[in-house]
Amino acid sequence: MVLKIKYYIITLTFLFIGAFVSAQQLKVCSDCSIKTIKEAINIASKHDSIFLEKGVYNEYDILINKPLTIIGTRDAIIDGNKKGYILKIASDSVVINGITLKNVGKSYTKDFAAIYISRSKHFKIENVRLKTVFFGILVEKSHHGFIKNNHISSEAKEEAGSGNGIHMWHSSNVIIENNRVHHLRDGIYFEFVTHSKVINNTSFKNLRYGLHFMFSNNDEYHNNTFQNNGSGVAVMFSKFIKMTNNTFLKNWGTASYGLLLKEIYDAEIINNTFQENTIAINIEGSTRINYLKNTFSSNGWALKIAGACYANKFSKNNFLNNSFDLSYNSKLNDNSFNNNYWSSYTGYDLDKNGIGDVPYRPVKLFSYVVNRTPEAIVLLRSLFVDIINFSEKISPAFTPDDLVDKEPSMNKIQ
Repeated sequence: MVLKIKYYIITLTFLFIGAFVSAQQLKVCSDCSIKTIKEAINIASKHDSIFLEKGVYNEYDILINKPLTIIGTRDAIIDGNKKGYILKIASDSVVINGITLKNVGKSYTKDFAAIYISRSKHFKIENVRLKTVFFGILVEKSHHGFIKNNHISSEAKEEAGSGNGIHMWHSSNVIIENNRVHHLRDGIYFEFVTHSKVINNTSFKNLRYGLHFMFSNNDEYHNNTFQNNGSGVAVMFSKFIKMTNNTFLKNWGTASYGLLLKEIYDAEIINNTFQENTIAINIEGSTRINYLKNTFSSNGWALKIAGACYANKFSKNNFLNNSFDLSYNSKLNDNSFNNNYWSSYTGYDLDKNGIGDVPYRPVKLFSYVVNRTPEAIVLLRSLFVDIINFSEKISPAFTPDDLVDKEPSMNKIQ
């Protein structure tokens, strides 16, 4: 029995070594024996690597149908000449590293992409520059992948005629990390994507959303920056989401927000920064969400809560110099506010325990008025507004009686 086990171990070891010995690197360049990428793929065996020397390769619809690694430097440029897809990955265990792809085809009927990945597992797209794309990286029905350290940009002018930077559909267990995505329709897009992570990305100056995801459960978003987009992030029809340490900055517009939550359940929104957005968080039909230690600074509205929002907890958040800390359109309240810091709080702390002795009502009557008559915003800094807000504070008539922070913090939450 021992001899048999030893025999199997030795056999497997030789097979493993043989697989690496048999793998080879094929060089592609204008002066090489292999001059095109398509030719190199046809010649290559499984698990070979193809190295692209410096130069411009005018190729498109390049099909990768076997496990391969394609590497090079950014001076190795694949130019699709705006004719269609550039790389089409239809195999497991494909790696693309270091090269530049540009000039993807544009269509109103096909989702042409610089890198199109379909029904693949264990793929890696790293250190790649994608320029003038329709879609940048388009992934469908693929699992266990890495999209890391890439720079994706385009020249999007209108939503209908532009695509997304990283577009994921019906996929799972993908890590999207440390990418820069800008001047597209949506920077990052998820639909039916599960158990995936978006980490340390910067998504800015996109026409619609920095990040847009729908019907995508059990996903995590950490340490990303969403800046100067049409709107920052839209999260819709999803559950079991974690969003921590993200920055939502300067997402301005007549209907813009840092974060939209629509039909979201059982989520954690912790340690995020919302600064200078028209609406920091716009919340509709979302339940059992924990908002903890977030900072809302210099926004138009910090929180805008519509109907059907239940059992949400807002605790230990900082509300700093927002035009409106909270807008609420219902007389019923099933959400709790506790121990938040409100810069507009004017109460006192006689026992010096760091908690205000007077409860704080964050909903101002004027926000109620503006919700129904937006033109009234021109009166924001008037004495009239101060008077009606004070009267509502003394005797609430339009805002929920129980929407109150009973233990407001006297000091900023660290």
